[in-house]
Amino acid sequence: MTIGALLLFGFLIGLCNKQFYANLGNLGRPICYITGFFGTPVHECAHALFCLIFGHKITEMKLFQVSDDGTLGYVCHSYNPKNFYHRIGNFFIGVAPIPVISALLWLLSYFMVPEMFRAVTVEINQFDVTDGFTEVLKSIVDICGAVFSQADNYMWWIFVFIGMFFALHMTLSTEDIKGALTGILFILGLLLVVDVILYIIGINVIVVFTHAITKVGGYLIGTLCLALLISLIALGVSFLIKLIIKKVRRA
Repeated sequence: MTIGALLLFGFLIGLCNKQFYANLGNLGRPICYITGFFGTPVHECAHALFCLIFGHKITEMKLFQVSDDGTLGYVCHSYNPKNFYHRIGNFFIGVAPIPVISALLWLLSYFMVPEMFRAVTVEINQFDVTDGFTEVLKSIVDICGAVFSQADNYMWWIFVFIGMFFALHMTLSTEDIKGALTGILFILGLLLVVDVILYIIGINVIVVFTHAITKVGGYLIGTLCLALLISLIALGVSFLIKLIIKKVRRA
């Protein structure tokens, strides 16, 4: 569920961000550079952080650049393909910007809009990913409602504006996705082995382990909802700008 949430929300956020820049037309590239000046270093640092966690060697790193091919930054790393831990790391290194930037937005909300942070936290604590589809969907809607609960607060809008600079650069590149895919089979294999071991040890251990995983999954989905909503707001703004540009051209 946790891995699936990362992939699903990452895909949706990527779609929103791609359409955001497409809607801006000729303004898309310069705005991408402006937002990228702030968002890209965080994106690349997320990759680098997980490289260090999983023992990969960082061979080259660029936090931000303006290039002809549109590459704003990159992290080159090497690892031992025979090392199981290194291979697992490929998945987390590839998707790193999604949970890291989501966590950053979550932390930012704590300082800028504490009322919203508390409201969302209450909903997340009641969220159980093992519930049925209808209940899970209702919980996600409740989380989204809590995010908008402070929309009448000017600090909420400042938070969303600042959040856009980071959320718009959560999109995974083709290389990020390729890297993540090389590690996902090892992740699934590890989870299977862990489940078998826990089953042998005893059913109570499985219950505790499952509860811990679902709790982490709940908080992950909560922070991902926040990031997705910011991307959706940015997308809505881009459609408005697109409409204004069309009307100005017709005038």
